[in-house]
Amino acid sequence: MLTKRDLLRSAACAAAASAVAKPYLALAQSGRPRFFEAKDIAERGFIYGLPLVMNYGVMYEFVIDKSSSQYKAPFNEIKNESNVFTYKDTAVPTPNSDTPYSMAWFDLRTEPMVISVPAIDPKRYYSVQLTDGSTYNYGYIGSRTTGNGAGDYMVVGPDWKGTMPAGVKQMFRSGTQMSLAIFRTQLFSPDDIGNVRKVQAGYQVQPLSKYINQPMLASAPDIDFPKFDKELVKTDFFRYLDFALRFAPAQENEKAIRAELARIGIGPDKTFDFKDLTLEEKLEVGLGMKQGERKVEEAVAKAGVAINGWRVSGGPGDAAHYNGDWLKRAMVAKAGIYANSPEEAMYPFTRVDMDGQTLDGSKHNYVLTFPAGQLPPVNSFWSLTMYDGRSQLLINNPIDRYLINSPMLPGMKTEPDGSLPIYIQSKSPGPDKEANWLPAPDGPIYLVMRLYWPKTAAPSILPAGSGTWQPPGIRRMA
Repeated sequence: MLTKRDLLRSAACAAAASAVAKPYLALAQSGRPRFFEAKDIAERGFIYGLPLVMNYGVMYEFVIDKSSSQYKAPFNEIKNESNVFTYKDTAVPTPNSDTPYSMAWFDLRTEPMVISVPAIDPKRYYSVQLTDGSTYNYGYIGSRTTGNGAGDYMVVGPDWKGTMPAGVKQMFRSGTQMSLAIFRTQLFSPDDIGNVRKVQAGYQVQPLSKYINQPMLASAPDIDFPKFDKELVKTDFFRYLDFALRFAPAQENEKAIRAELARIGIGPDKTFDFKDLTLEEKLEVGLGMKQGERKVEEAVAKAGVAINGWRVSGGPGDAAHYNGDWLKRAMVAKAGIYANSPEEAMYPFTRVDMDGQTLDGSKHNYVLTFPAGQLPPVNSFWSLTMYDGRSQLLINNPIDRYLINSPMLPGMKTEPDGSLPIYIQSKSPGPDKEANWLPAPDGPIYLVMRLYWPKTAAPSILPAGSGTWQPPGIRRMA
């Protein structure tokens, strides 16, 4: 954490370095802000740009770098992930075993893309989350918004001026020229995976020209994508931001921050290069990024509201939802990039019991009890998933159970008063209670509750942090 002493020491270093580096007076004469103002701009720029750079890093691994272990498919093609996650899956922390994913990244520079979905059993939840390069959730297709009937939907770029053709039910406009569609399809149980694959086989994406049986338009110019390097981004963060901004036309509330960034050489028409900076400029940028990162981390730590030991937050949304609050947008991306908007899903999580003590399966057994009539209020389904508290991965256990969800309720046992206990412990609670057992690691525990399509009428977890329904606390048993 930077202290006032650190800042003064850095300023002193900058002043001393000016004797041997490019004279600082020349910078002032060129119109560049002086040291502390430039540092503050770099700080605000880091916070503003973090989601765009994080998004670029994911996009680079998923659709550009074919040598990446995370590579999915080229632009404008869909990739289905048709597997049930287990403890053997270690690539992604906090894996979701509720809704197998399908994914498509769109390049919208030439023409729109059309998403087609099949008719889906009304009992099965699905959603298609549309997220742009700024990490705004600008639209949803699915059970909550468009229903489970078959349909065709069009995604257009920020500057597209055409009309919606016959047969297309709805048009969605991305704020950036590259965009991501995340498909989620409900999995009822491990042996339901074959049915999920049949649904996924019905998802299609295609250019508008193909959809209306017209010749395909000429391809957009090739892009020289800069190699994304997690080490290099620590210094050349703003070079990646320069690149991302080329495909993200400025919205009205972005013009001021972009004008500020231009004063220190950052923007869509620029190529920032840290190694070419003077020592003073490196100190400005480095200190600004450091302070910006600290502010984002502090915001993540304070996100949401503590309720019975759970953290309840509802951060994600569209551009209007953030309304120029760059710190909130950065916090959401850092906490969990591409998270659903709260009206689509809520994710209470915890590492502590109702008394604030760290959950640890090597020391205690626990129980989470839903009182009669007070299960999570959802229009679709809910789940409770167990993770190792250190790695945030699923854990090996003798009954191959990684979560408890609402489709499992018919096989679970309730108490005489109608309440539903869930036993959270590393060893079996006994044959009579095993139907309600969520196996825990022999060590720190991390739990995530997922509420898909939460109800809005009371009782409800919405608005996030102040709803009429609250997740019950986890009680230590022994």
